[in-house]
Amino acid sequence: MQAGVAESDAIEAVAPQESALTVRRWVAFEGGTGVEADDLVFDEPGVEAVASLCAGIVLPRGDEQRAVTLLTAGADCVFVGEAALIDSTVIDRLVAAHGAERIGIYAPLGRQSISWSFETVSNADFKTVTPSHCEPAWEVLRADGTGTGTLASWWLAALRELGASHFLVQVDIRDDTDLNLCAGLVEQFGDSLWIGPLADPQPHLADWVDYGQCRQIVLPEAAHEQRDSLLGAARSAA
Repeated sequence: MQAGVAESDAIEAVAPQESALTVRRWVAFEGGTGVEADDLVFDEPGVEAVASLCAGIVLPRGDEQRAVTLLTAGADCVFVGEAALIDSTVIDRLVAAHGAERIGIYAPLGRQSISWSFETVSNADFKTVTPSHCEPAWEVLRADGTGTGTLASWWLAALRELGASHFLVQVDIRDDTDLNLCAGLVEQFGDSLWIGPLADPQPHLADWVDYGQCRQIVLPEAAHEQRDSLLGAARSAA
């Protein structure tokens, strides 16, 4: 079942809850300089040195053994990316060995493209044109940005059933449809969900909060420095 609502449905602003909004940053590992306890750090060679000093390590491409290495080095949480997309049983094993609270999922997302098929056999002198899916949706992307056709809301829910406790998604929210999809994902996953931009350097965070109902946002360093202006009227929890 698809998260979100149809594009034609009106979006109603939701007043931000005064104590609910949290904004974190993610940082590139550069020898550990400046990494803080609330940061999320993307995996790079040598990141084990700060694994126990930050909120979690994001593993876009690394395999199961890399996740084990980071967990053994003291990471509070490892957000597993493409390894879980290739083989979901990775999550079963990591949860069994290290506990559900330390296992998260990382997923870059994009709007699922719609293809059209033409019925070539006449049916009472009518021919039909059929879309590949009827409602807008986000799909999971590979680490290189290519699409998988895997429905994000379904895949993340399946991994939650396997024991994953935290979910970090990167997606560019560009229009009302994306805001509806965002609100649906937030409703589905609640406080276990963190959302950040995929490529947009200046996301419209006030809309994310007011219409997409985001309550936990993760920003790259440059955007994090501008979070007050990007949030606009929404409350910033620095």
